[in-house]
Amino acid sequence: MPELIFRQPDGSTQLVSAENGSSVMQAAIRANVRGIEAECGGACACATCHVYIAPSDLLLIPAAKEEEEDMLDGVCAERREGSRLACQITVTDALGDMIIDIPDRQY
Repeated sequence: MPELIFRQPDGSTQLVSAENGSSVMQAAIRANVRGIEAECGGACACATCHVYIAPSDLLLIPAAKEEEEDMLDGVCAERREGSRLACQITVTDALGDMIIDIPDRQY
């Protein structure tokens, strides 16, 4: 089971075991990661699971689809090169030890 590292804006981290095939958002919700709101439950309809993925780690996940890109246009926190919606990232063994930065706000 891969372990993901969620990093808060204050620098604190939380190590989360994630099931392969689940989404990064589902892993965060199960572990009560602060800052992942997931209002729509993973339907790519709210952008409240916005996260930052390091540019080097973006190579480990498929590129964002048009629907996700559209939602990212409306995020509350700064949109960056590594902005993604956690509900659209599927957990695989390749993501083990990936650091996922949480924005300072989702609303």
